[in-house]
Amino acid sequence: MDNFKNKIALITGGASGIGEIMARLLMERDATVIIWDINEENSEKVRLKYSSLGKLTVMKVDVSNSSEIKNAASQVLSDFGGIDVLINNAGIIVGTYFHEHSKVDIANTMNINVNAPILITHAFIDTMLSKNSGHICNISSSGGLLSNPKMSVYVASKWSLIGFSDSLRLEMEQLNKNIKVTTIMPYYINTGMFEGVKSKIPILDPEATALTIIKSIAKEKKMVSIPGYIYRVTRFAQAILPVSIFDWFTGNVLGIYKTMDHFKGRKN
Repeated sequence: MDNFKNKIALITGGASGIGEIMARLLMERDATVIIWDINEENSEKVRLKYSSLGKLTVMKVDVSNSSEIKNAASQVLSDFGGIDVLINNAGIIVGTYFHEHSKVDIANTMNINVNAPILITHAFIDTMLSKNSGHICNISSSGGLLSNPKMSVYVASKWSLIGFSDSLRLEMEQLNKNIKVTTIMPYYINTGMFEGVKSKIPILDPEATALTIIKSIAKEKKMVSIPGYIYRVTRFAQAILPVSIFDWFTGNVLGIYKTMDHFKGRKN
């Protein structure tokens, strides 16, 4: 997909953070954009801010609720006949030790971070298959590659999303379908979601990260870590080092196991 002109793109969590930026970037590239977000106030701000750029539809959807996903997907299929690009971007993090999570915390994290992308993809995949075209981009995390304290449930959700996303890619290739799947694995991004995180590795700029994702979709890349070395270094080190040495290097040298010590997160 070398350009997005006249393509219909759906972005979950598109009313803030990199979701909002990706919506703007796609509209600047002449795509029709549909935003799903639970925050009506932010969605309306985005609509007023970017509607002059082109075609933009905002919908209030709680992606943790399977019934809302089903109803919203039915509306999109009815109004637009399908979508060309799906960006599963919505995500949450609790940011505390596992025993301090409530059952609601656990359910919401898994529902939003992994169940929602699976269900949303399932809602649109048949139309993509019938047209034999489409692109699905799942925003996972470098946390899907690396264990980290105070992120246990978040990490579980992102590991799951990577597994689902890349397996789906292989299925489409095995079936000889022209449906591309891109899995994105960014490091911490400087948005409200990770407010308070301290890191020796530079925290990512939202604008640059969003642009990298849009370019990755255009180039039909399969798996993308941001920065690019994260995937290679992590996988190589995990393969050759004993767990105790890997933990020492990751925790003491890189300081990653302490990055969440001062986590505050996004204020609702």
